[in-house]
Amino acid sequence: MGCVIATVNMKGGVGKTTLTVNLATCLAKNHGKRVLVVDLDTQISATLSLMAPQDFAKARKARRTLSHLIDKAVRPNLESKTTIQDVIRPYICTIKQLDLLPGDIDLYDEYLVSEMLHEQAVKEGKPNFSEVWNRFETQLIKGILEPVINNYDFIILDCAPGYNLLTRSGIVASDFYLLPARPEPLSVVGIQLLERRIARLKESHNSDSPLNLRLLGIVFILSGGLLGRYYSQVMKRVTEDFTAAQLFKNRIPMDVNVAKAVDSFMPVVLNTPNSSGAKAFTRLTAEFLQKIASYQNVQEQQPTKMNLASLD
Repeated sequence: MGCVIATVNMKGGVGKTTLTVNLATCLAKNHGKRVLVVDLDTQISATLSLMAPQDFAKARKARRTLSHLIDKAVRPNLESKTTIQDVIRPYICTIKQLDLLPGDIDLYDEYLVSEMLHEQAVKEGKPNFSEVWNRFETQLIKGILEPVINNYDFIILDCAPGYNLLTRSGIVASDFYLLPARPEPLSVVGIQLLERRIARLKESHNSDSPLNLRLLGIVFILSGGLLGRYYSQVMKRVTEDFTAAQLFKNRIPMDVNVAKAVDSFMPVVLNTPNSSGAKAFTRLTAEFLQKIASYQNVQEQQPTKMNLASLD
């Protein structure tokens, strides 16, 4: 079964999409992993970082974006034969192992979602509307991904900043989350807000089955202008709140090539592979795989201990 990773921060402009698309590309190109990028943000930054606007326009016109899969989840009686396999764009950036589930500028109608869930709560005779909402939130992204989850080694969700329905549903559907940040005070506030929100999310979804979501690590993507003044104090605050294992050792340096790559509608690791930013993402990807492997090793050892205990 594929490992689902959410890239998320409550604050925007921290390099979330940059991390998503470059990590995904490195995993597919350099390590032969089967990777699916899912764009959950209406800004469609991940989509336009991996495909040209004219190609996105064609996909949208053909109703081959994530919005139509969400629409089917919101309106189960909708007569639509569109499947997730129809929507996924394979061979992104001519990389055989890299696929994209394009986002959309209009992903869902909040009024329709609320109306559908209210009707469902009334039909089931449940006065507690939050119970119905939480169930829908739990199943939305998880249900969309279920038909293809075994086709991939990694599914990386590019979540929107803030805390909307799709971001919450994406977090709930994930095994791990990556937290991109910049070494500036407001970025740290975004980290703190996210940690509080995830703690509450685990509490609200703990009634049916525990939410086994883990922080894989914080990735610092450096920005210009603020480093000299804030870098030391920001890093001190972060190291006080998190363990060394929760911080990626590899950080992405300031590199204009990272920003320029967006104009070419491809990640910097493909556009300028010899740049300092591209090389940093390559090292970060290797560290990412090491962290994943360490978690897998722990999981493999746990059943053995349980079996030995049962024999006693």
